[in-house]
Amino acid sequence: MQAHIPSDIQSRITRVANELFEQSGRQAFPTVDLVRRTAKVDMNAASTVMKEWRRAQTSQVTPVAVQVPEPIAQLYQQTMLTSWAKAQELANESLRSAQAGWDTEREELDAMRQELVEAFETQAAELEQIKGDAIQAAQTHEAAAKLAADELSALRIELAQATTRAERAEAKVGEIERRASDLHAELERAHLDGDKARASLDELTTALRAAQDAATVAETEKQAEIKVVREEVARAREESGRLRQEASQAREASARMQGELETLRSQNTAFLATLKPVEKAPGAPKKARSTGKDKQSKGESG
Repeated sequence: MQAHIPSDIQSRITRVANELFEQSGRQAFPTVDLVRRTAKVDMNAASTVMKEWRRAQTSQVTPVAVQVPEPIAQLYQQTMLTSWAKAQELANESLRSAQAGWDTEREELDAMRQELVEAFETQAAELEQIKGDAIQAAQTHEAAAKLAADELSALRIELAQATTRAERAEAKVGEIERRASDLHAELERAHLDGDKARASLDELTTALRAAQDAATVAETEKQAEIKVVREEVARAREESGRLRQEASQAREASARMQGELETLRSQNTAFLATLKPVEKAPGAPKKARSTGKDKQSKGESG
């Protein structure tokens, strides 16, 4: 029955069972589950070896005498019936002893079967607990992975924006460098022109220095902007809340200005109504205009 179980595992199970049996004062057999946990073996090996171990502890049956006992030999001469009764009594005593051993073994097997059932139930509960823990750990890992993926996507967008800004800064520096190169070429041509180009040479020299300074400033600004962009990536989340608040304030200010604009329009309409000319009443006499001809007739009559 134990042929498929390695001998070292059988020895370890037997040793642990004997140690536990001795620790209990040889009053109670150790349970299969306790032996399995202590020996660190599987349930199949523990139950198989423990069955043989318990049978070995309870199978010490008193053998039936095979020789005629001395009392029977002495009484044989007296009566065959008495001898046979004595022999039958000894045989029955051995049979009762064997029966008691078998009953004890059957009780032990029943107890071991119950222990196996309880051990398997305990092991099944442990497996269910481990399975639940594994599922919960998988769910936690999946949620963490999704959160990390979302944050990575946001950082990629911010990095792309920062890269665009850096490329623009580099393009600006390249443009300034090309401009400085052009100015330098003009300066070389101005040297060939001689005295009549001295004034222009001074201006070009100043412009070249300014361009070189601008290139230096642009390079510094580029590095500063790259640094700022990196910092903006860290401040992006903090600025998000502030921008929402400013947007809300802007909407409130827009609504307030809209109300003020409507009020001003109403006031302007009322003011323009007061500036319209008052129409003259019908039938009013019109003032006559004097002409030069009238003045001449008045002079002749005088």
